[in-house]
Formats: sequence, structure tokens, C-alpha cells
Amino acid sequence: VQLQASGGGLVQPGGSLRLSCAASGSIFSINNMGWYRQVPGKQRELVATISSGGRTHYAESVKGRFTISRDNAKNTVDLQMDSLKPEDTAVYYCNIATILSEYYWGQGTLVTVSS
Repeated sequence: VQLQASGGGLVQPGGSLRLSCAASGSIFSINNMGWYRQVPGKQRELVATISSGGRTHYAESVKGRFTISRDNAKNTVDLQMDSLKPEDTAVYYCNIATILSEYYWGQGTLVTVSS
């Protein structure tokens, strides 16, 4: 199983970015999909998750600014990030959890919010 993330980059405060992640390989059945982020010296933290039924969960720090979505037919999960702040700067990782409780991580994509 491979997760390929894309869409990171440099953006000014208040700007937007869209992250995408595609899962490929022998995936039995995906349950939750999500995005996490990590800055040097800190633990990886949850940003947003979405269940197979479309139920979403967001970290308090991104509520109202980020939107997670998924395409079950394509095994993809996206993260639309609006009103970005410097504190959103991090490496973002996509994650999937299968119904067999298997967990997979993408390679990470760097998001830098700076003027």
C-alpha cells in the first residue's frame, strides 16, 4: 500500500492551499482517512479525519478554516486549507485506517505559511 501526498508549498498568511493524497495497492477496505501534521520537536498531531460515511472531525485550531473530503471510488482524501496562519506551518501527512485496523502513512508534504 502506498500513499502519495501532494499540494504543499509556500503561501502567505491568509492564503489557501489544497493537499491531496491518493492510496494505491492492495487495500482491503478503507475506514477512516485523515491528515496529521508535525513540526520539529513536537509530536504529530491530528488535523482532520473523515470516516467512510463522510463524518468529519477537526482539530479545534483548524475548525472553520480547513475542509477534509474524500472520494471513496478513487481512494483519495483532500484537505482544503483556507485562511492559513504561520502556526499552520508543518509537514502534513495523510493517513488511512482499514477496517482490519491496518494503518498507513504518506511521505509528508511541507506547508510553509510566511510572508
